Amino acid sequence: MSANTHQKLRDEIENCILTGEFHPGERLDEVQLAGRFNVSRTPIREALLQLSAIGLVEIRPRRGAIVVDPGPERVFEMFEVMAELEAMAGALAARRHQEQDRSAILEALERCQEAAESDETDRYYYENEVFHRAIYAASHSGFLEEQCTSLHRRLRPYRRLQLRVRNRMTVSLAEHREIVEAVLAGDADAARMSLRQHVAVQGDRFGDLVSGLQKMERRRA
Repeated sequence: MSANTHQKLRDEIENCILTGEFHPGERLDEVQLAGRFNVSRTPIREALLQLSAIGLVEIRPRRGAIVVDPGPERVFEMFEVMAELEAMAGALAARRHQEQDRSAILEALERCQEAAESDETDRYYYENEVFHRAIYAASHSGFLEEQCTSLHRRLRPYRRLQLRVRNRMTVSLAEHREIVEAVLAGDADAARMSLRQHVAVQGDRFGDLVSGLQKMERRRA
């Protein structure tokens, strides 16, 4: 299987968890999943390990993979921390970026625009991921880049969910342009503020996210 196929398989299982098809506490049987997605058990096992790494499932001895529900409060706390980490990365990127960083950021922005024009939220999410990693790299802080990447990975399911909110993809792209303008202008304060606001789940955005999670709970019921 190609890396892209592995990613799609993981995302499909992830979607089943997010939409409530797989309930919290439910055991995910590798054989059943392999039959459902018409693959061998090996890529299923790899997908479940990846979902375990971000906290959506828990691998338990003699029981296998169990679906975990972190709850809206925990998700909100993670977004709060992510917003501050990315704000720091943006400020450092504004001060430290080099020519290769500039090129990588502009290329990532262009690919985000192409994905937004295709109106494919998952495609946009993965280009968005590349964009944010370009900002992390431009900070030239290896430790900060590691922390941002790790938490970004844990928040992937919820950031993908947010992009399905009406007009969120369009707004996200506009925010990306503001971030790029601030970073490339060397304006650390503006870059910090733009990235914090871009990531923070506050006010209406948090309401949208909670609404999405509540819809999933109703489907579970």
